This record gives sequence, structure tokens and C-alpha cells, in this order.
Amino acid sequence: MRRVHTRQTVFETPWFEVIAKSDPDHQEEPPYYAIQTSDYVTVLAITEASEVLLVQQFRPAVEATTLELPSGHVDPPETPEAAARRELEEETGFIAGSLELLGCLIPDTGRLSNRLWCFYASGVRRSENGVPTEGGLQCVCLSPLELNRRMNTGAFDHALHLAVLSLAAAKGKWSFGV
Repeated sequence: MRRVHTRQTVFETPWFEVIAKSDPDHQEEPPYYAIQTSDYVTVLAITEASEVLLVQQFRPAVEATTLELPSGHVDPPETPEAAARRELEEETGFIAGSLELLGCLIPDTGRLSNRLWCFYASGVRRSENGVPTEGGLQCVCLSPLELNRRMNTGAFDHALHLAVLSLAAAKGKWSFGV
């Protein structure tokens, strides 16, 4: 059985580290490189009008404006639940009435060593702080039917966020509107 015995940081930024990992039983092989970054949270938040809260923003990594569920990094020392509450309010201007953990996923078993904590928020209401105006974020509210249409046209195509919707559907919290 393969295993990792040594780990060495070979590159570091404020956002991630590249870790060289080696198996002592296979020393003839070059190291395997993995990206270590902080855990993520993603929130499927449903308004009282049964709309899904989404965030639209420009993403330099894909050089496009994307439509996504509210999400972000878990900042030490906060818990994933605290990060989910913070990210929801920061990105949409809404506060979760209740927050339920749907599951914890591995975003990419081939290159990433972090986790994606998936939450379902119900009873969301507008924050007293209002809708965020910084950072080019725009809060978008869509019906499940409209979100389904955007999934089918490729306008909502974030794989990890589609996984969150699938988890929520499997747990009876979400319907794709079809």
C-alpha cells in the first residue's frame, strides 16, 4: 500500500503552498506535488420567497464573470459554520436563520488537500448592514427553475457548487425546479 512519508513545502504564497510528498518505499519516483490551501465553505441559502441567493463576480482565474453560491475560505481560528455565516453576510447582505451542515467534500483528490464544507441556510433575512457594494460582488436571487435553466445553458457551471446542490437534493432540502 502506498503512503506519504515526507512532506516539504517547495513554494509558498499567502493563498496556498505547494507541497512535495514522497513515499519512502518508492524513492526512485519523483515527489508528488499537492496544493495546500485553507478549507472552503459554500452556502446554499434560500430566501422566504424560495429564491436561491447567488453571487456574480469577475474571477481572474477563469477570466470570466461567474455566478456562484456564496462561499469563501475558513479563516483561522474560526469554525466552518462561523465562516459560512460570515461569507453569506459579506457576499450577499443576508443572515442565515438556521444553518445545517450538508456534508464535507474533497474538492480535488488529484491536487488539492483541503476540504469543502457545504451548508444549507434557511430563514435567511437581510442584514442591517445592507447589501455589500465592495469588490465587484453582485447578489443575485433566482428561482430554482431559473437556476436550473442556467445550469442547463452553462451559465451556472461551478462544479463544486453543483455538488452542493446535489447534496442538498439528496437530503431533501433542494429541488432542481423541474
